[in-house]
Amino acid sequence: MAFQGVEHIGIAVKDLNSSIALFESLLGSLCYKIEIVDSEQVNTGFFQTGSAKIELLESTDPDSVIAKHIQKKGEGIHHIAFAVDDIEKEMKRLSEAGFVLLSEKPKMGADNKLVCFLHPKSTNQVLIELCMDKK
Repeated sequence: MAFQGVEHIGIAVKDLNSSIALFESLLGSLCYKIEIVDSEQVNTGFFQTGSAKIELLESTDPDSVIAKHIQKKGEGIHHIAFAVDDIEKEMKRLSEAGFVLLSEKPKMGADNKLVCFLHPKSTNQVLIELCMDKK
């Protein structure tokens, strides 16, 4: 099976520290990891929720994708990430099926993952992320 299920849901936030406190209270569990992802210009905070995770995303640059997302749409769900067995194989399959990829090769993302995003115009306006554990 190519897609292994939802890996995480990304939520854009203005302030990571206050959002971590809010989600710790909401979920009744602690943030297990905070990580800076320079390539995406974000600070991230992760929560485990059953088999999937919640990833909070705070911009580190006023011109970043997350900052622009918050300016346009406000805080909230930014993307849904799916775990895949072989990211390059999935990128090729999806590209050939007409989906628009936002990068030609996988990039290093948070939580030791290789990632690639699909343009929302090809996925009913939902930003989809493919992710695979880096080996």
